[in-house]
Amino acid sequence: MNVIYTRLRAFSLGLFSFLLIFGTNPSNAYSQDGEKLFKSYCAACHSSGSNQLVGPGLAGATDRHDMEWLYEWVKDSPSMIESGEPKAVEIFEKFNKLLMPPQPVDNDEIDAIFAWVDEINAASAEGDGVASSGASSTVDEAEEADDSSQTTYIILAVVLALLVLVSILRTVQHSLKLVDAKRKGEELPEQESMWTALKTWIKGNKTIVALIAMVILVLVLKVGWDAALNIGVYTEYEPEQPIKFSHKLHAGENGIDCNYCHNTARNSQTAGIPSASTCMNCHTYITEGPEYGEEEIAKIYAALDFDPVTKTYGSNQKPIKWVKVHNLPDLSYFNHSQHVTVGKIACQECHGPVETFTVGKQHSSLTMGWCVDCHRETKVQMENNGYYDEIHKRLPEKLREEFMKDGKITVSELGGIECAKCHY
Repeated sequence: MNVIYTRLRAFSLGLFSFLLIFGTNPSNAYSQDGEKLFKSYCAACHSSGSNQLVGPGLAGATDRHDMEWLYEWVKDSPSMIESGEPKAVEIFEKFNKLLMPPQPVDNDEIDAIFAWVDEINAASAEGDGVASSGASSTVDEAEEADDSSQTTYIILAVVLALLVLVSILRTVQHSLKLVDAKRKGEELPEQESMWTALKTWIKGNKTIVALIAMVILVLVLKVGWDAALNIGVYTEYEPEQPIKFSHKLHAGENGIDCNYCHNTARNSQTAGIPSASTCMNCHTYITEGPEYGEEEIAKIYAALDFDPVTKTYGSNQKPIKWVKVHNLPDLSYFNHSQHVTVGKIACQECHGPVETFTVGKQHSSLTMGWCVDCHRETKVQMENNGYYDEIHKRLPEKLREEFMKDGKITVSELGGIECAKCHY
């Protein structure tokens, strides 16, 4: 019994230690909490990169300053400046003598903020010239990776626990055999190795082993199938753009119609990238934004070689290199005007609540199945729609009755899921 007690105690301590070390992934906590803390306390004045807003960008801050200095600076920079601390005074002078108010954060929260900043900048550096995801996209990917890592640790912990439990049960079983052999006066049996016992069990339970193998095979095939279905699907893709344009501010708070900027969506196949001259309809005189100040609007002026003081344009103009978000395969045909003007489909049906997005992102999967489902469910807007008047008139009465059983005519009933409609 002492042997059993010792094994149980060792198992409990081992499992507790494993979960303590691996189950609470600290980098995951930093990644999840750091972004929230950054947005709550830092984002109004600092970028997570190297560019300057009101204050300096936080990229590389942990290389420039030791953490003890950063703790004191974040929690009470005015006192450091007043005391004449050299670095504090230098920063104060460099950034227009703007005081950062004391922030109500503790050392652990400051660690989380800078860990998150270092993480997304490291991920951006690994891109090596490729258009990198925006801050929130990078964090989402980091969180997914951390969640996957944590799940792996949990599975390993469960497997380890099961192996230890099997070992304990085998020891208990052997102890009982020893007691029984002593009681009967028989020769004491030797304990066989776990591998030998496993082979013996497999030979005696071939049906169960075959069923387990089939289940594992099905699970592997399911994982492979799901992975194949997600190839080329970029839902939530949110690339960083050369100019920080807030859809939430323009389309949401200011109520600007999507078609004002994407003015070709009503009349052509593509929605079009707004020209910088469209921006200048407002920003000739609006030179400062509520979130980024003058910095981002100045990038528009630089592209157009525009002088906001004299309101004149120079000859050294250059294009703004926007990063494309939605990218259908070349084998697919999609026409914006057919959907926006003829179908009277709201932009949000495909692009999601854009008026709530700070950075433009891909909301829907845009897969073939997603499009087909929409065509099967969407009612054709025939009322007061001249485009469909002639089609409606020529529709045979029998088909009209068949189509209108559910009270609506869908896109698919008018041939909207025929192959040639999208693949030609």
